[in-house]
Amino acid sequence: MPVPGYDPEDIDDTLESLLEDDEIEEYLSEAELEAYRSGDADLVDLLEGDEIERILNRKDASIDVPD
Repeated sequence: MPVPGYDPEDIDDTLESLLEDDEIEEYLSEAELEAYRSGDADLVDLLEGDEIERILNRKDASIDVPD
């Protein structure tokens, strides 16, 4: 789910750098994981906005997600 005002590629790159493979598996269903691994979808497309915000806040990422 794209976040207004931010480049989805930047957010996706940040999410990928913050999450380990096993953490990614926890957030995605089997079908989503397959789409992500095959390059058909990015994390920013597959995760909900609140999940993205939680990941960024938990890891003290440099991208601030707007309210």
